Amino acid sequence: MYTPTHFRIEDRAVLFDFMSTNNFGILVTIDHGAPIATHLPFLIEPDRGEHGTLIGHIARANSQWQSFLSQSEALVIFQGAHAYISPSWYQSHPSVPTWNYATVHAYGVPRVVADNQATYHLLNGLVNKHEAGFDRPWEMDLPDDYYQKQTNAIVVFEIELMRIEGKFKMSQNRSAEDRSGVIAALDQSGDANSIEVAHLIEQANQ
Repeated sequence: MYTPTHFRIEDRAVLFDFMSTNNFGILVTIDHGAPIATHLPFLIEPDRGEHGTLIGHIARANSQWQSFLSQSEALVIFQGAHAYISPSWYQSHPSVPTWNYATVHAYGVPRVVADNQATYHLLNGLVNKHEAGFDRPWEMDLPDDYYQKQTNAIVVFEIELMRIEGKFKMSQNRSAEDRSGVIAALDQSGDANSIEVAHLIEQANQ
């Protein structure tokens, strides 16, 4: 990923917090020389392996999992808030439009995990994470035959990470006056995604 120095994020805690918060990622692998991708939720385990581990599951009917058998490196993309930035919000002119965004790219070799305990750990972990904010969280208490039927239809895999790249492009290359104009415009947009970018600009430039 092209990452100029002022946009680069190397703090491990920040990277893993970002991946956990934005854990619906894009898994990209190569199959017979062509890239293929699937959008998946991941369980993030920062303390497993030297650089952390991602755990996911994919439909057995989705042939992408067969590309894991090549033992080639895969890429998982985690995307955060992003927004169009108008040059009309800057004090400095002339200027051109751009796009602010936050993303993390994680790399490693996927490995199929054919283990009932690992499958339950993944599924229950995802359920607990995403149900936690609800008033009445749903619990994964399913009839055995139904659970078995559902889990037979998926392939669980893990990726022990080899490297992680973080890029938060949040107007770090603009003046304080330009950033103030961008933050004000995004805050007034009424769009939740744009407002989140405004907050990220403030944090990235503290």
